[in-house]
Amino acid sequence: MIYDVLIIGAGITGCMTAYRLAAYKLKTAVVEAYGDVSMGATKANSAIVHAGFDAECGTLKAKLNVEACAEMPALAKLLDVEYNQCGSLVSAFSEKEEEKIKELYNRGIKNGVPDLEIVRGERLHKMEPNLSRDVVSALYAPTGGIICPWGLTIAAAESAAVHGTDFYFNFRVNKITKTDDVFTVSCDNRSLQAYRIVNAAGVWGDYIASVAGEQDFPIRITPRRGEYMILDKSYDTANHILFSIPSEKGKGILVSPTVHGNVIVGPNAYAIDDKEDKSTTADGLKEISDGAVRLVPSLNLKTVITSFSGIRPTPNAHDYFIEPSETVVGLVHAVGIESPGFACGPALGNYIVKKLEETGLKLEKREDYTGARPPILKFNYLDDEGKRKLIESNPNYAKIVCRCETITEGEIIDAINRPIPALDLDAVKRRTRAGMGRCQGGFCSMRVAAIIERETGSSVTKHGGKSWVLGD
Repeated sequence: MIYDVLIIGAGITGCMTAYRLAAYKLKTAVVEAYGDVSMGATKANSAIVHAGFDAECGTLKAKLNVEACAEMPALAKLLDVEYNQCGSLVSAFSEKEEEKIKELYNRGIKNGVPDLEIVRGERLHKMEPNLSRDVVSALYAPTGGIICPWGLTIAAAESAAVHGTDFYFNFRVNKITKTDDVFTVSCDNRSLQAYRIVNAAGVWGDYIASVAGEQDFPIRITPRRGEYMILDKSYDTANHILFSIPSEKGKGILVSPTVHGNVIVGPNAYAIDDKEDKSTTADGLKEISDGAVRLVPSLNLKTVITSFSGIRPTPNAHDYFIEPSETVVGLVHAVGIESPGFACGPALGNYIVKKLEETGLKLEKREDYTGARPPILKFNYLDDEGKRKLIESNPNYAKIVCRCETITEGEIIDAINRPIPALDLDAVKRRTRAGMGRCQGGFCSMRVAAIIERETGSSVTKHGGKSWVLGD
């Protein structure tokens, strides 16, 4: 088989591109180096849909951010993804910082961000009671929101899959050749063929360009690590996304609620050499702790249940590079997708499809395309009568596997059998939240592993590769 389009990378950019392409009569494939979608920068970010005031006026970042933010509520509903348009506040602690707030306000107005305003005094502290009393004013963006980053990416991938897109995992591209009009994309002894390629490889975007034979590629990617902490659900800290003043390194350390009821704190930003280095450091965690406490002095860091880091693909340019190659016909690059890349996801997909069309790709709409995915049954969201009826129809929903998040065996079995199946512990965790609670899987991990082994007949890993949990 020769695919019409092959997408390299199953993060938000790749999966949203696949989601948009699924609306057309095309044969599309997505290849991913890891064992699941959303395994790179997408799964380790701030989980925020930025309003669009931070990006420089006239940039692709600004355009796509504002477009995607406007679409996100309806798209989240269509894809059955939790979304909360809680709004954001960028805090100023001094007159000097107030000047930066005014700059952001003016930039946001030029970018087309609706309903921006600067709030002060008692109104500000009534909106956000835990915000430091040293904050003198804040830029309020009511269109900003929070969402589950891997949840949205999985949803887009599942919808693409049910509409005919093929996904290939543990497919780390190491060779790309072209004969006549056909690319051959290889991973060791496996290969696929396609007429067009989308380079959505995140932090590996410049590497893929090189492998594809790109000459004088203008973009160089620097991995930038950002560390985070997650607080227990028992601690209610913020009603809005609380930002510090941004710097040249990024949007600064934030304190934000999550759609699952936790609080997220971070990130810092450090350029590193290793594209795979997702470690956390004592100094880094102290840095984000200090920054978060400056915003919210009452923050109880004793309630932290986990910490992690993510790698952002920071380009040497100041904007996204989404263009067809000038030297490799049929190759479209979508690289340097740094923050607010996740928030831009839906618009990125549309924009990349337009770039593919510029290469001559014919787009014919499918009559059967809905844009939705199979619904997800969430036991803990049901009322008592709904739970009773569900248990009567399937006793597996009466077996609580994850006590922290109240996740049932029935939900875990469902996740294993979804259009993009969850075949390891972390994949199940991302779909069901089994293992994301206070005990961080201390109680349920081995029970989840046993269910995966029973249902699939295969040895179980934590996150693919050789991270064996059961078996060899």
